[in-house]
Amino acid sequence: MAVTADLAKLLDKAWEDKSLDEVLAAPVGALAGVSDADAAALQQAFNIKTVGDLGRNKHVRAARALSDLAELA
Repeated sequence: MAVTADLAKLLDKAWEDKSLDEVLAAPVGALAGVSDADAAALQQAFNIKTVGDLGRNKHVRAARALSDLAELA
């Protein structure tokens, strides 16, 4: 099943037309609002190099789960 989404608000302009696989393999800086310094800090602190690494990171997932739980309370 094909899924489409408008990612323009989430990604830097250069990455808006890329496939999901390409975006997940992209450097974290492909995300709108993530600077090169932010990307370097994520790599140094958590060895996060790509958008996919960030999304799969156990700390990011834990924070997201806690945030979602807080919204239900």
